Amino acid sequence: MNDTEIVTSRQFAAPPPQVFRAFSDPAILARWWGPEGFSNTFKVFDMAPGGLWRFVMHGPDGVNYPNECEFVAVDAPARIVFRHVSGPPFEATLLFKEQDGGTWLDWTMRFDSAAECARISKFAVEANEQNLDRLQQQLDKMA
Repeated sequence: MNDTEIVTSRQFAAPPPQVFRAFSDPAILARWWGPEGFSNTFKVFDMAPGGLWRFVMHGPDGVNYPNECEFVAVDAPARIVFRHVSGPPFEATLLFKEQDGGTWLDWTMRFDSAAECARISKFAVEANEQNLDRLQQQLDKMA
């Protein structure tokens, strides 16, 4: 980790293919993506290199947050890389590693500058933890 990265990691009891599916199936992903209280409307979800992911995150305060991402790499069930091309721009790498019968997830967000990373980390660190809490709840429902 360096001053241009935010890294969030967590162990899940589910195997890598199941955790990967929670990210790669848009019907499942839309249920849990985002911090606590957020919901999503997916417009486009083409999880393949060069494919687009366009969606709107609906905040609990009624504010809508349009997002656009482009997938860079998809290696099921081990890795997803995408570029968040709407503001703020960053590249996210998600690594799914089998560990103790479950999955160790490493989620790295890389920014162009340390200043941008510092600005975003003020809310993204906690938001990412809430996002993974919601993923855990979704995995519990899928079990």
